[in-house]
Amino acid sequence: MVSNSYNNKDDQIIKYLPLVKKVVSRIEVKDTALDKEDLIGYGVLGLIDAIEKYDSSKNVLFETYASLRIRGTVIDELRKGGKVSRDKISKLNDFYKAKGKLQNQLMRTPDEYEICRELGINEKDLSKIHETVHYLSNYSLEATLFSDNDEFTLMDIIEDETLESPLDNLVKAETREILIKAIDQLKDREKTILNLYYVEELSLKEIGYILDISIPRVSQIHGKVLIKLRETIKKVQGEEYV
Repeated sequence: MVSNSYNNKDDQIIKYLPLVKKVVSRIEVKDTALDKEDLIGYGVLGLIDAIEKYDSSKNVLFETYASLRIRGTVIDELRKGGKVSRDKISKLNDFYKAKGKLQNQLMRTPDEYEICRELGINEKDLSKIHETVHYLSNYSLEATLFSDNDEFTLMDIIEDETLESPLDNLVKAETREILIKAIDQLKDREKTILNLYYVEELSLKEIGYILDISIPRVSQIHGKVLIKLRETIKKVQGEEYV
């Protein structure tokens, strides 16, 4: 049963609008087709849903319940945008499987041409896979870099709502140490991309301007760097337990 204190919907929407903005600000998804105002609008729909369905007898704070509803509604809309569809995740999983298969056969890291030949795709298709990794990292950097297997599901890329940014997922000292070691093995240009995106928090447009490349090319390079970083992290983790 919904608490009577939440019957005045308009007043409650105004009262909890700052909560909507706070929740939306923590959803770190850059370069989406939706701007911040759009996301806030969807967040308000989530708030309205929370107001209508809140049951005080469950002994859950309204703010906690509303935050989950707001965030869930916004994430659903982002998924509908097709940035990280099931089809794209499936193609990424196929990429990792093909790479792993070739690595076992060749006893070395396969190059992009070999992976494309194994998958029966061209360079343009591979660039789209790199873009998928870029968008996945915006939902959950930790899942993109540190997942135990080489397959993703949509549930893997939902952020922890208590965190301020993707980098805050990497809070454990040992994880940070492994990440630092892996980044240190990257080339200077790859380190620059990561620094501009995560440390300087520049947009793809700003990074593209600095590096004199297109926005899609920035996202492709970023995704490619994350794939390489993911592989390097696995090697570093292996060395940690030798």
